Amino acid sequence: MPPPALLTLQQLEQIIPALHSRGYQVIGPTVRDGAIIYDVVGSLSDLPVGWTDEQEAGRYRLRRRDDDALFGYVVGPQSWKKYLHPAEVRLLRAEREGKTFRILNNEPGPPRRAFLGVRACELAAIAVQDRVLQGDRYRDPIYAARREGIFIVAVNCTQVAPTCFCTSMDTGPRVRGAYDLVLTELIAPDRHEFVIQAGSDAGAEVLAELTPSSSAAQEAVCQEAEAAVERAASQIQRRIDTTGIRDLLYNNFDHPRWDNVAQRCLTCANCTMVCPTCFCTTVEDVSDVTGAHAERWRKWDSCFTQNFSYIHGGSVRSSAKARYRQWMTHKLASWIDQFGSSGCVGCGRCITWCPVGIDITEEVRAIRESPVSSRPVSAKENSHGNP
Repeated sequence: MPPPALLTLQQLEQIIPALHSRGYQVIGPTVRDGAIIYDVVGSLSDLPVGWTDEQEAGRYRLRRRDDDALFGYVVGPQSWKKYLHPAEVRLLRAEREGKTFRILNNEPGPPRRAFLGVRACELAAIAVQDRVLQGDRYRDPIYAARREGIFIVAVNCTQVAPTCFCTSMDTGPRVRGAYDLVLTELIAPDRHEFVIQAGSDAGAEVLAELTPSSSAAQEAVCQEAEAAVERAASQIQRRIDTTGIRDLLYNNFDHPRWDNVAQRCLTCANCTMVCPTCFCTTVEDVSDVTGAHAERWRKWDSCFTQNFSYIHGGSVRSSAKARYRQWMTHKLASWIDQFGSSGCVGCGRCITWCPVGIDITEEVRAIRESPVSSRPVSAKENSHGNP
């Protein structure tokens, strides 16, 4: 791969036209309805120029920055899961006309997409979903079709929110993993530049179009970019001690902290909806009043809904206690047994978007500080749950 290059803001403005010329629909951050969301962007002016986000447990606000940073925010309520594992997918359509019955399954394929502004924790989340939805025994063809050919422009974090704990999960703020290009934004009163590096042949091709060979980043600028990322890492306040966390949660299945959190949890499922790795779905069939047209849809579901664990005779997780325990224990413990890694990337969305401010890092800390002796629970038992 070529060495890092230094781009001015004017040079970076050519990245979206360069991606368009290669047939990509560019998805990036933009401001809408008081939040930073992901949507189709046509130029850098569509990005959250000069905006940042203030986050705490149960709180999210946008405010103006003192500069025109493009990536001067952290993460909003949406993740790239919106495009790779969407909330609603029509699986099939069926029509009846007289005695003729036809199943129609001619949905158009997804467009070729480029993701602009993928944070380190989000890239880690994509890798987790790759493992779950492509790398397991049961491959999801819908996810695979949407994931194939994605061009990723990642961004190293130079700013963090109080809800971030990516350093505990070893997922950020420095970008790791597979990407095509990675940016580090450097902004000062007298300059606005980007250190950019290719991570793939496709990325190197785009980079060559953006900058002449003489624009190689000097060592001092690269060190400045490194220092900005290190500074962000040092500002992270929340922590999860992941030492032996799998056994800790399995061995504290009857801990009184589960009752404590159940008194606060609304089982609203916000945490699973904003989580970039949660993947649970349900299937619904719908038809029109004439009975001539029917559709089957796959939709996001959540372990916080009572019907999610419904089997013949009722739900096996009928209480808020059981449902929260299932979510957190699966995310941090039984996910390791199933997929070989944690299901949490430390983005902090579940903390920010919980209406009552339940903090997963605080729940783990409380259990670790006062463990109780209880019968160890297996991953299979936890997956099936207990009331």
